Amino acid sequence: MKVTLSALDTSESSFTPLVVIELAQDVKEETKEWLKNRIIARKKDGGAQLLFRPLLSKYEKETLENQNLYLIGASKTRLLLGAEAVGLVKECNDNTMRAFTYGTRQNFKGFHDNNDDFLTMAECQFIIKHELENLRARDEQMIPGYPQAKLYPGKSLLRRLLTSGIVVQVFPLHDNEALKKLEDTWYTRFTLKYQPIDSIRGYFGETIALYFGFLEYFTFALIPMAVIGLPYYLFVWEDYDKYVIFASFNLIWSTVILEVWKRGCANMTYRWGTLVMKRQFEEPRPGFHGVLGINAVTGREEPLYSSYKRQLRIYLVSLPFVCLCLYFSLYVMMIYFDMEDWALSLHEDSGSEWTSVLLYVPSIIYAIVIEIMNRLYRYAAEFLTSWENHRLESAYQNHLVLKVLVFNFLNCFASLFYIAFVLKDMKLLRQSLATLLITSQILNQIVESLLPYWLQRKHGVRVKRRVQALKADIDATLYEQVILEKEMGTYLGTFDDYLELFLQFGYVSLFSCVYPLAAAFAVLNNFTEVNSDALKMCRVFKRPFAEPSASIGVWQLAFETMSVISVVTNCALIGMSPQVNAVFPESKTDLILIVVAVEQTKLVTENLKEEPQEGSKEKSA
Repeated sequence: MKVTLSALDTSESSFTPLVVIELAQDVKEETKEWLKNRIIARKKDGGAQLLFRPLLSKYEKETLENQNLYLIGASKTRLLLGAEAVGLVKECNDNTMRAFTYGTRQNFKGFHDNNDDFLTMAECQFIIKHELENLRARDEQMIPGYPQAKLYPGKSLLRRLLTSGIVVQVFPLHDNEALKKLEDTWYTRFTLKYQPIDSIRGYFGETIALYFGFLEYFTFALIPMAVIGLPYYLFVWEDYDKYVIFASFNLIWSTVILEVWKRGCANMTYRWGTLVMKRQFEEPRPGFHGVLGINAVTGREEPLYSSYKRQLRIYLVSLPFVCLCLYFSLYVMMIYFDMEDWALSLHEDSGSEWTSVLLYVPSIIYAIVIEIMNRLYRYAAEFLTSWENHRLESAYQNHLVLKVLVFNFLNCFASLFYIAFVLKDMKLLRQSLATLLITSQILNQIVESLLPYWLQRKHGVRVKRRVQALKADIDATLYEQVILEKEMGTYLGTFDDYLELFLQFGYVSLFSCVYPLAAAFAVLNNFTEVNSDALKMCRVFKRPFAEPSASIGVWQLAFETMSVISVVTNCALIGMSPQVNAVFPESKTDLILIVVAVEQTKLVTENLKEEPQEGSKEKSA
């Protein structure tokens, strides 16, 4: 017998809460009642047909501070029907991957009528988020009680409630028992082992799991560089020009690791079902605004904004601003070189021990300034990209990534290129690379993990004291959990984490031939990064909603671009080395031709690797 959504019961008073909605303190009662009715209403009536109850009863609200917090859940059947609606892909009994359908549920591996583990908690919360976001206005002209919050047919109610300030936040709850099990196998025991990537995916979703999978893979990929670099550094310490062999190894390493990762990533996402998952139709961003009109593609009424106006904003405002920031970065770089000259002249005049230590001070100051400039520019880039008014979240992210990567690349690596190819001072290049790499790693560990963890611990102690002081007869455990989690910081995504790895990859692949210990320091940093990032996800930030992903997205292209730049850079460094120049003492033309030939061979090899993959895609299509 086919089960329809209209047959489901939404009146269960006791259910497992999966998601929390926090409303503003001054929200009107008619708005609360309207929102509740839309959430629990049947799908045929325009509702989400989910389970809904306040965190506190009427009596408890009188006893405690009214938090305007509401718990959302769903019945098992509702979640299974939701899995079909979002297109989740699961493994069948015949080991094939297919989109889940409720009617053929018995054909999927691991499904039983009494099994509650067929859908992971992350998938359940993703389904609820999808249903809430797809609550749409029908014939309402405004949100009840708020005439200024206009609605039009097809508008996402949750997005309008968020942009109007009526809903403060929507976040998924942690499962404390499952979280404890995950922590025990992940980061609480400091042992050298593989991460439980499948468990991370089951708890946090594919996007987070892919980041930690890439972090682990990149860390292990750095080990050969570290193993080769350590003796190379020890035995050729004072001879800064004997880097040809290490640079040649760099050429191969920087490309091979990305090709191997693409294969491993495809294997993981195929097993998870996201590689073949159909992409959902992308809704306009919450911040997108314009004049109401009819979308020519969807036929729905929604805000429209001229792409011509957007291009004017990009090319007449954003582009000049980015160029101005790049110029300012170069200006700061020249100040750094003036400081280096001052420190060197002071050391040559006195020759004392304290002046030899002073030689590192300009690089340390410059590294700190670089981190500050990167963070300030990030805020400006986010403001500008939002002001450009991109319709889709993917377009917004692509423009933001491009702005940030261009500035960060120049800001972090311009001084190294200047030292290597203009000053041609390999001793200063080694010193600058070591200082920039180590200082940036220390600052990132403090700012991204240690400081947020310390602040969260202080907040957790205050919440526990407040709950212990309560006299009310309530479920203190759930109340404490919700109050604690709602005050946690919001995890803003993997952008900063990938950016940190991108810059680290640049430091290692571009110039580590003159400082072979760069890979070793990167490995040490990443081993601690795995644990600090895991701690951050589990104990510092709210649990993020799961997001299905088939790859690391635009970051794959970013790393491949850096790989191409590293090929050119290492070829140029090889061409500048005394060993190679000794082979071509008179004819520089032959040397240039050989360097160019090596570069072109490398790029052609990369293109040939891509062709079989494209051919297989065409056949499968």
